[in-house]
Amino acid sequence: MRNPDEIRDPRGFDYVACVNRAIDHIVRDLERPHRLDEVADVAGFSPFHFHRVFRSLMGETLNQFVRRLRLERALWLRSHEVGASWTNIALRCGFAGSSDFSRAFKQRFGVPPSEFDIDRHRAERRGDLQAAMPDGSGHLLVRLPPGENPDGFEVRIRQLPARTVAYVRVVDPFRPGAVEAAAGRLVEWAEERGRAGNQWLGYMWDDPNVVALSDCRYDVAVECDEFEPRGEVGRFEFPAMCVAEVEIRGAIDLEQRAIDWMFGTWLPQSGYTPADQPCFEAWIGRPFAHGNEHFELCMHLPVSLGPGG
Repeated sequence: MRNPDEIRDPRGFDYVACVNRAIDHIVRDLERPHRLDEVADVAGFSPFHFHRVFRSLMGETLNQFVRRLRLERALWLRSHEVGASWTNIALRCGFAGSSDFSRAFKQRFGVPPSEFDIDRHRAERRGDLQAAMPDGSGHLLVRLPPGENPDGFEVRIRQLPARTVAYVRVVDPFRPGAVEAAAGRLVEWAEERGRAGNQWLGYMWDDPNVVALSDCRYDVAVECDEFEPRGEVGRFEFPAMCVAEVEIRGAIDLEQRAIDWMFGTWLPQSGYTPADQPCFEAWIGRPFAHGNEHFELCMHLPVSLGPGG
């Protein structure tokens, strides 16, 4: 998505807000069909104009965007659900059947699912993530062997109630300063409304070990029940959920190691499986209260009990 400040209709119409509403509508129920006229109505456009606006902002058509999200979701499920078949994953991700899925998969990745090397793909994406780290600190993201926990991470299982958040969305959040700038704008918005003391959150909608960094989406958010979404500040409602929580106090690489440990070591032994919700941060205090060298937050992995749990 282009810089929101570059996309303002001279009549004051906010295209970013409209497209964000459409994206929120899609990700709430990714597996079901999404017709152009339906999504355009959510965004507040005619189908013809919505098609043009969406493609201009997102760099792909609505159908291409939905298909990409479904394929990326399939890769994520294949990475984290041992023994899951491609056919089962395809149906869970909204494809009509295995042939429809295989055709879309080969078109995007060049090979059918059966020939795709998921480990190599994740290693390449991980290399991109390491290269994007500031000050040559990418070496700190080298994966730990499964079973090791030198940082002493401890998991706490929590049941969270449903919550409504105000958010500012950042596409390609690994750009230097992009998330900090968005957080600053939302903090200012929250202060004006007396909500800056509420719980601050950060939702990573895409796994950078699967999705290209430029396509990743991160929402800076604050818990906020009663407000009118406007401009780049959107509104999203999350259901009640069970989460695995790990508290983190340290540099950004510590958070990534915690995520790796939760997925690679804790999760396979826990009796839980990942739920269909994004991983997110619950900040202790305001976001970036200690700059971008030190972070104090709780990492939340939404989970559900596995079969027989």
